[in-house]
Amino acid sequence: MTTMSWGLLTLYLGLVLVAAWPLGIWLARLSSGTIPVWMQRVEAPWYRLAGTAADKSMNWSQYALALLAFNALGVFAVYALQRLQVWLPLNPAGMAAVSPDSAFNTAVSFVTNTNWQGYAGESTMSYLTQMLALAVQNFFSAATGIAVAFALIRGFAARSTGVIGNFWVDLTRITAWLLMPLSFVFAMFLVSQGVIQNFDAYMDVTTLEINTYQQPKSGPDGQALKDATGKPVMQDLKTATQTLAMGPVASQEAIKMIGTNGGGFFNANSAHPYENPTALSNLLQMLAIFLIPAALCFAFGREVGDLRQGWAVLAAMSVMFVIAVVVITPAEQAGNPLIGALGVDQTASALQSGGNMEGKEVRYGINASSLFAVITTTASCGAVNAMHDSFTPLGGMVPMVMMQLGEVVFGGTGSGLYGMLLFAILAVFIAGLMIGRTPEYLGKKIEAHEMKLTSIAILVTPIVVLLGTAIAVLATGGKAGIANPGAHGFSEIFYAFSSAANNNGSAFAGLSANTPFYNWMLGLAVWFGRFGVIVPVLAIAGALAAKKRLPVTAGTMPTHGPLFVTLLIGTVLLVGLLNYVPGLALGPIVEHLMLWPGH
Repeated sequence: MTTMSWGLLTLYLGLVLVAAWPLGIWLARLSSGTIPVWMQRVEAPWYRLAGTAADKSMNWSQYALALLAFNALGVFAVYALQRLQVWLPLNPAGMAAVSPDSAFNTAVSFVTNTNWQGYAGESTMSYLTQMLALAVQNFFSAATGIAVAFALIRGFAARSTGVIGNFWVDLTRITAWLLMPLSFVFAMFLVSQGVIQNFDAYMDVTTLEINTYQQPKSGPDGQALKDATGKPVMQDLKTATQTLAMGPVASQEAIKMIGTNGGGFFNANSAHPYENPTALSNLLQMLAIFLIPAALCFAFGREVGDLRQGWAVLAAMSVMFVIAVVVITPAEQAGNPLIGALGVDQTASALQSGGNMEGKEVRYGINASSLFAVITTTASCGAVNAMHDSFTPLGGMVPMVMMQLGEVVFGGTGSGLYGMLLFAILAVFIAGLMIGRTPEYLGKKIEAHEMKLTSIAILVTPIVVLLGTAIAVLATGGKAGIANPGAHGFSEIFYAFSSAANNNGSAFAGLSANTPFYNWMLGLAVWFGRFGVIVPVLAIAGALAAKKRLPVTAGTMPTHGPLFVTLLIGTVLLVGLLNYVPGLALGPIVEHLMLWPGH
């Protein structure tokens, strides 16, 4: 890594720490319900209308049922808006109804905070769909994840109560007093940088140069003509105009980053100048992704009565994050060793010495694009300012691995913390077995019931990823989407299911995934990857809330020092990653060995 790379990484982590600390205090107040009286008065009528109250708590099964019902309703609403958008207002480009399979995939994806996009937003979704369906679910899916984290924190902090809060209250407070204010401020900043926010019709503008392009020639029947070898007959065309997509972009961009959602208004996502126009907007978008996940660590420490616990979790996340950045950046700076073999001209040599710029955002370069790639895949965001499909094999493996760890290195809003706490429970259980003591974490005994639920929550995602990948590489519909046969094509499929099941949403981009096969398969992976983890987590929260909180004694294992941080990191790497090693060997690792045969 260069000095500039280290400087950017240090600046970024410093900004995250400075911004997350005060926000953690506010998150702890939201979790405990100690918010100002005027906020409680604003909320009260809405709770009465919904038939609940701020002081009415739920057990874990009631909480889970409310959460599942609300999210299922969200799927139906988003699906319906896509299917009906052709007849609805705010559709100046005349977007047609979205196909059933794509509408299902998108609905499940946005409701689960995944935001996998098999479509191009500016040519598929109307303004109404972008706002009322996608942007609204960006708020609700982020709030759902934070609510689950709150429930688990209460489980650790409770003293034999058996209740973990009220889902409707948590959802309301997180949306109204956290996500909406942050998103409003951030949207205003983005507009100041040049992100568009309007309801204008798409604009046809005259370009400075005449552009030449090719497209398949059509026959009298409207079908593409093919030559004797079966390839499309191409024709050269020229144009002096370009259509510029408009729309309410800044409002969706803000919550997309703050809520670690990732779905872009445009197909190019954060590489599009209307979504990410300046170096400052790029830096603050990266900051927004980590803001709430990092702040939740501080909120966790405050709520359990020991700030050191929050620092320990944050330290484990930060160490793994830095390691990932240190691996990916030099891999991309080194570039492709085969470029030099194409010729000895100065152009090839310059390309090789300049690193792997293919697929990068040229305005920000390799350093910022590599850092963005790690941030977005460690934080379950999925927004991209570079195409991961164009990374070097090892560079592309890093974001893949960060997702496969369970999106616990900072992770999504809420999901990162409750995912890491699952590994913390597993870590203390392993340590307890090694020293012959009943394991406990934060004063709560970890017994067989909690371990069964923890095992289910940790293993659900790898099962979905590996099973989905296996079906895709065997099925005709799965193989039809592969544009790059061999190891790279396998990596594209492996990445897609890793992204879907871990609720990330980013893609390798080389896979043709907007097909009925992938829309249905990835949609199912997204759903089970989200709620197959959430339900066991809520059950764990309920079980812990019913337990007595034991006092700290001389025999209690410390869970806040360097030894525990090391144990936690080791547990995440061993348990979270070992499931995927054979798949990594078949994809990016063998591709790297093919690229560097001398090594």
